[in-house]
Amino acid sequence: MKTHKILSIILINTVLISSFTSCKFNSKKSITPNTANASASVESPITKASKKVLPSVVGVTTTYIDRDYTKKEGVGSGMIIDSDGYILTNNHVAGAGSKDIKISLYDGSSVPAKTLWANESLDLSILKIDKKNLTPVAFGDSSNVEIGETAIAIGNPLGLNFQRTVTSGIVSAVNRTVEAGEGTFMEDLLQTDASINPGNSGGPLINSDGKVIGVNSAKITSAEGIGFAIPINIVKPVLKSLTSTGQFKTPIIGIIGLDKSMNGYLNLNIQKGIYVYDVSPNSGASAAGIHKGDIILSLNGKDINSMNELREAVYTIGANNKVSLKLQTKSGEKTVSVVIQSST
Repeated sequence: MKTHKILSIILINTVLISSFTSCKFNSKKSITPNTANASASVESPITKASKKVLPSVVGVTTTYIDRDYTKKEGVGSGMIIDSDGYILTNNHVAGAGSKDIKISLYDGSSVPAKTLWANESLDLSILKIDKKNLTPVAFGDSSNVEIGETAIAIGNPLGLNFQRTVTSGIVSAVNRTVEAGEGTFMEDLLQTDASINPGNSGGPLINSDGKVIGVNSAKITSAEGIGFAIPINIVKPVLKSLTSTGQFKTPIIGIIGLDKSMNGYLNLNIQKGIYVYDVSPNSGASAAGIHKGDIILSLNGKDINSMNELREAVYTIGANNKVSLKLQTKSGEKTVSVVIQSST
């Protein structure tokens, strides 16, 4: 099985199903369904929301070479995000180096895909298929997600035999950070108790209105009911650029930043803003005089308290534009102008 297990976190794409536990039934017992009130039944909010999204959920199949140098097949999930054939999934499901990508559509057909954009640190990628007039998902606003609201996960747990499985729960927490191994972290995630399993990676996490609030990506393997999704807002400027220009060059200001969600990992005491952990040479941040240890308090007058908020703002404004950053420095507060560059 192609798993991506890192400490107690597993990125939830999958491959083949090897076995199932059989269940025995007593054939002498018959069960008569109660259909008296069938005509009067009312669809639940979860049913209504799921029906809106199911036609947009796809299977994502790739091939890879296992450790024993044999060719194997990996299966994950994805979602149609534009009617002209743009597919959103996780980078660990189908990234820049993935081979023989196939998309399984709602109508039962399977079509080849290519990767247009992939970001390993965000664990997201956008694929393209040669299809028109598809049914895309509707985006929600992940910045307004509240703890306790309905969360519905749709995807392909354990492969395409269980494609478009629907599970439901609530949003258990927001702005979670989990360690992804080798000193890397996945930040500002949505936590949910909706059941997700290997194969759900890249599938949508939706609200009760049937709008996507996140991309299912990881789960805790040592516990039940603890899964994580990447907030959807980070994808919006990427999709806008891809559909209008055909490309997206990642905008950067040139810092490694940490927010308060990292306090428990690195023995920090960040209360607000973004702590500047490092500054890239020859970057916009370097040219503006930003230094390690500074704290970014706001961008263009808006408070910034998470790395996702900072990324969303920078991605939306785009490269070759300027932003105004308010900083807390060792000598007091100051405001600097930073030119956004694009990563190579």
